[in-house]
Amino acid sequence: HKWWLIGLSIIATQTSAITFLSTPGQAYTDGMRFVQFYFGLPLAAVVLSITAIPLYHRLKASTAYEILENRFDLKTRLLAAILFLIQRGLAVGLPIYAPALVLSVLLGWSLHANILLVGTLAMIYTVTGGTKAVAWAHSSQMVIISLGMLLAGLMTAHRLPSQVGLGDALHVAGSLGRLNAIDASFDLNNRYNLWSGLLGGFFLMLSYFGTDQSQVQRYLAGSSVTESRLGLLLNGLIKVPMQFLILLLGALVFVNYQFHAPPVFFNPGPVKQVLAGPDAAAYRALEQDYARAREVQATKAEAYVLARKAGEAAAASAKAELQAAHAKSEALRGEAVALIRKANPGTNPSDTNYIFLTYVLSSLPAGLVGLVLAAVFSGSMSSMSGEISALGATTVVDLWRRLVGGDPAKEVWVGRLATFAWGCFAMAFAEYAARLGSLIEAVNILGSLFYGTILGIFLVAFYVKRVQGGTAFWAALVAEAVVLLCFAFTKISFLWYNLVGCVAVVVIALLFQTLAPRTAPLPESTP
Repeated sequence: HKWWLIGLSIIATQTSAITFLSTPGQAYTDGMRFVQFYFGLPLAAVVLSITAIPLYHRLKASTAYEILENRFDLKTRLLAAILFLIQRGLAVGLPIYAPALVLSVLLGWSLHANILLVGTLAMIYTVTGGTKAVAWAHSSQMVIISLGMLLAGLMTAHRLPSQVGLGDALHVAGSLGRLNAIDASFDLNNRYNLWSGLLGGFFLMLSYFGTDQSQVQRYLAGSSVTESRLGLLLNGLIKVPMQFLILLLGALVFVNYQFHAPPVFFNPGPVKQVLAGPDAAAYRALEQDYARAREVQATKAEAYVLARKAGEAAAASAKAELQAAHAKSEALRGEAVALIRKANPGTNPSDTNYIFLTYVLSSLPAGLVGLVLAAVFSGSMSSMSGEISALGATTVVDLWRRLVGGDPAKEVWVGRLATFAWGCFAMAFAEYAARLGSLIEAVNILGSLFYGTILGIFLVAFYVKRVQGGTAFWAALVAEAVVLLCFAFTKISFLWYNLVGCVAVVVIALLFQTLAPRTAPLPESTP
């Protein structure tokens, strides 16, 4: 493939329906600080272009994990492949859930039936089309995605009141904490800041693009090292601005809802449940109180826009009043969420995934709604096809071929069956996705539980020649346990799991190797 096709395919594999449903909602509820998550990507793309891509091309590996058997042993290769299969098999369930959620809200269909429908459609063209079909589908899907989101952003800016310019809108968003794109404070428990993004994000991106088969197979399809490098670097250049603009869209949606009252809770399902129960009257009263509070908030937002033109003192006073009105609205919303959780204790209190969808369906023209929904489904299909294809390829090459072997012609059918099986596994996990809150956060937390350990195995393989296979295997198991303990018993940002897992593998492998009895020296011909 050419470099531009590789680059588009890499971007499209990452750009799922989650990106367009959950990311604007993330900015709406938490501001734009999530963009810092991607700050390590450009540097990781440069490092991998220099190191990993030439190595993969030289060794002509079918998957990233073949190299580990040559360097270590079969069990280390299998461990890395299985860690990838587990985390990616779980993570691909989330892009299946996202468009199913859209159909559920749009058509009123059962969420379970929608998960089955979306997952089946993705599997059909992945199983029948192969890598080439996936890559070309990605390029066309990226056109739809880009056009849909661009028009949604322009229309959102156009829907602002006539007296509110884009600069005014940004000041309103900033005054209410939604333009917090950079946080330079160092705090391990702060999920997104400059340091977690640069350090933890760098190690996450190294592992994702350097060891995750869903990405490696994209640039392994390049016709040369140069084409693969340019494709990966294209992704590194585009991804951060792209995520910034999607988050900015979410911030503009937030500003729009300062002047047009939003629902108390954006997920309609739990609202129907509470309205069917004994607390219906209390919830209706809260809805009325919230509507009145939002009317006051809209007045304060308009006053702030006018006060900005009257001088700093007037602007500061109007800004304080707007912030107080917003705090009152949020307190009422909190009371409503408490009633929702009382009606159904299993309900997730986060409605982040429904915010942008609700806005699109209620505020944009019908034709643009269709285009945005096409972008959502294109993003979902592009991500699912790439990831399910990678799961099938890894299962065949790293498990079936090494453990069973046999007729190469049979591998085609094994690959298709494996792809189908992983699709079913992902659909099963999609049923659980409603409990995970923000999908854009959930998919990256799942990855961070495993990526650091996988990256550590590869770093030991490439750069720590004295460590032998059995030592790397046991070090990886211990390191993975350390990461899971961090997840279970600490509050540190999930981005740091990638650094912790990677460093733990290297340090523990060196320690184990030092304590191990001496064996015959390693052969010189290691990669």
